[in-house]
Amino acid sequence: MITTTTNSIEGRQISEYLGLVTGETIMGANIIRDFLAGITDMIGGRSEAYESKLTEARKTAIREMEQIASRQNADAIVGVDIDYQVLGSSNGMLMVTATGTAVKLT
Repeated sequence: MITTTTNSIEGRQISEYLGLVTGETIMGANIIRDFLAGITDMIGGRSEAYESKLTEARKTAIREMEQIASRQNADAIVGVDIDYQVLGSSNGMLMVTATGTAVKLT
């Protein structure tokens, strides 16, 4: 499955637009990760714990979007947009949404 943020695919022509496809994931950050990230915030540097959680959530949302497009017999997804939001009363949940247009190619 070709998945791209662009609206076209070089060397290929879109023959049919199959519609919007979306993949979503909501993940919680655990207390140990929050504690380690807090220490990193105080002393500076990157928070590898949160970065790995972001990567996992993004990959999961994209994979879910691709599975939905595949069930529609799409060849590609164009115009992909990825959004991040924090949820919950203590902002302890991360939601990642991947959205694009499923297409058939010639």
